[in-house]
Amino acid sequence: MKDDNRKHPFRYSRQDVETASEVPDTPQTRSPAYALAFADNDFLCRDELRPVRLQLELLKPEMMMNEAGIESTIVMFGGARIPAPAEKDTARTETLADLSRFYDEARTFARLMTERSNANGGLSNVIVTGGGPGVMEAGNRGALDAGGKSIGLNIVLPHEQAPNSYVTPELCFNFHYFAIRKMHFLMRARAIAVFPGGFGTLDETFEALTLIQTGRMERLPFLLFGEAFWRKIINWEALSDAGTISEEDLSLFHFVETAEDAIAIIDREGS
Repeated sequence: MKDDNRKHPFRYSRQDVETASEVPDTPQTRSPAYALAFADNDFLCRDELRPVRLQLELLKPEMMMNEAGIESTIVMFGGARIPAPAEKDTARTETLADLSRFYDEARTFARLMTERSNANGGLSNVIVTGGGPGVMEAGNRGALDAGGKSIGLNIVLPHEQAPNSYVTPELCFNFHYFAIRKMHFLMRARAIAVFPGGFGTLDETFEALTLIQTGRMERLPFLLFGEAFWRKIINWEALSDAGTISEEDLSLFHFVETAEDAIAIIDREGS
């Protein structure tokens, strides 16, 4: 096997994996000790290899997004349980049914941002979602409506699931570690749009706000869709009044209702 792009004269590791699979069957070759370390799944899943697995989860999507030329992203967080308006009758609560309007806002926001991205080559401000249903599906769907690419950062959950069908296949990644997944959400972010959601959405929201508040991440447009929802579940001013955050921290984010509202803020604050 020869690859003119190689920068070294050594054999490919893949060549040795193939060769090792054809060795004579003996007690020695059947032993787990004989397996090539990098091709031994049982070995890679040992507790002691956790640092290696963390590195691999950071490295694989980073390399593939670099190879795809992705320059920057627009992050979309939001609830997996929010249905499309046409399916709101299936919502398990009246509140979820009412929140279905944000599915359309998410889809519109993603479409408009992707149209702008496409006008500039389609590699900057690419939509990235968690790759699941609900608001995430709406984001990837809106990007596809505009004829553009979008990223999905899926994660293995105890129940069976699959990425939504609107994610660009070659930009659809799967994770074991929530922490590494969240790093990939923010590493190329130029704006963050958060729609109503549950524990996962809150976790992502507060982690990103904390990074900005503490100066561990540059300030960027941070948009909370649905002011009534956010004010009902979080008493933001109470945090400031108690002194657990500064009054200035309340300016780290903006409440918006529509895709157009969000884009106006992105234009004003820069993306």
